[in-house]
Amino acid sequence: MRRQITGLSNPTVKYLRSLREKKHRKREQRFLAEGLRLLTDARECGHVPQVLVMAADRDPHPLLNALELAVDQTGGEVIETTPDVLAKITGKDNPQAVAGVFAEFDTSLASLPRESAQIWLVAQALRDPGNLGTMLRTGDAVGAGGLILIDDCADPFSVEAVRASMGAVFTQRIAQARWEDFHPWLRAGPGQLVAASLRDAQPYRGAPYAAPCFIMVGNESRGLPEEYEMACDLRVTMPMRGRADSLNAAVAAAVLAYEVLDKLES
Repeated sequence: MRRQITGLSNPTVKYLRSLREKKHRKREQRFLAEGLRLLTDARECGHVPQVLVMAADRDPHPLLNALELAVDQTGGEVIETTPDVLAKITGKDNPQAVAGVFAEFDTSLASLPRESAQIWLVAQALRDPGNLGTMLRTGDAVGAGGLILIDDCADPFSVEAVRASMGAVFTQRIAQARWEDFHPWLRAGPGQLVAASLRDAQPYRGAPYAAPCFIMVGNESRGLPEEYEMACDLRVTMPMRGRADSLNAAVAAAVLAYEVLDKLES
């Protein structure tokens, strides 16, 4: 199905714009993503947008043609519109020439194949969508299985988190759970839980990591609750040579992930 929309007050524009808000995303079970590269990554991972929105004055591109064809073949909708309307939908003054609406994924713990990867990332009460997207991107870079979000985290399907993930939202599995559900799930199968910590911790270099390794970081300002840290199999610390007493949560996860990867592959 194809159509053109030029009016800012069009009901479809209002609907698409509403997906920038969490309550509407949860109700509709859909989310927005923008940019040809990101949507191409999604297509190549088997995720085709249900709705494809394109600027009418866009430059031709073979990847865009492939994206349009995929949407047509799966019975989706292609909408052509003006840059002003696209800006209203995405919330950006200078939006990219294409955006898509995707169905949200299954984020249950039961959907995770824990033994399919050596590394999994875990974030507890992570509040910044940029940090969340960065962790997804890190997970993709190290070949992690995905990201498990514990307790009240930022929405992984927000426009900001999806944008920060640089397409990794489509390559990484995502799960959401409370600690009281995650911990029994983890202990019901193989898995080493590792935390960045200062409590009875050992240096992160050379620590005895084992696969599958679940690397956990905490809230940006408060870190992990003591109860969560003490439930870990391994607590590790990274040296701070300057005045800073800690790393950004997403940065700490990346440093640890590469150390674990090096250990497991050596």
